[in-house]
Amino acid sequence: MPTALVTGATAGIGAAFARRLAKDGYDLVLVARTVPRLEEVADELRERRGVHVEVLPADLADARQRIRVEQRLRDELLAPVDLLLNNAGVTSSGEFWNLDAATVQAQLDVNVASVLRLTHAVLPGMLRRRRGAVVNVSSVAGFMPGRGVTYGADKSWVTMFSEGLGTALADTGVRVMALCPGFTRTEFHDRANVDMSGTPGMFWLDADDVVAACLADLRRGRALSVPGAQYKALVGLTRMLPRAMVRRLASRTGRGRT
Repeated sequence: MPTALVTGATAGIGAAFARRLAKDGYDLVLVARTVPRLEEVADELRERRGVHVEVLPADLADARQRIRVEQRLRDELLAPVDLLLNNAGVTSSGEFWNLDAATVQAQLDVNVASVLRLTHAVLPGMLRRRRGAVVNVSSVAGFMPGRGVTYGADKSWVTMFSEGLGTALADTGVRVMALCPGFTRTEFHDRANVDMSGTPGMFWLDADDVVAACLADLRRGRALSVPGAQYKALVGLTRMLPRAMVRRLASRTGRGRT
């Protein structure tokens, strides 16, 4: 069985990835902060799908805990990881200048540092085996400056990093892709205390649909996956409009979110 490691695996897009990959026959390594929820998800997948599921509790904002995940990705004695899903991500409500610096740093550590470190840990083994894939969950927010200041900047980095690395790894048998969803119905915004009540229904995506689109794009060898026709159009528009106009459009939503 191939093995996939999924971060942020207990809710939202991460849980949807875990369910879909288990259905597709992957053994799993699930990473999240909350042990009871990890065990609950793992037990459900073992029972329903008959796959092997490892539980690896870790707060990716903590460098010492993140090292345990890096070590698992490097370990060739256990089942090597064939697919890495860097899904864990956080955002914060409030203006950047009003937030505690430690809060902003923790967000950066999860959204950026963990993507860099975990990808760096898994690639040597994949390259030796000449197979494997990394999916880094970014966001449409990364294309729109002004949407959440640091969150958009974090995700812009993830997208550029993934596209560049994917290009560098051409013809190695290893793929890297950025997944850039828009608003998705998960716990993400509630956890950050971000009010999304004014967001039109047409802009909401379903987590299972996001995962299905992502895996289809990965099979096609794409470097970038943007689920949903509305978001494909939006991303295309941001690339054609003058940057000043993109900033004005972006400033109308996502205020008060760093």
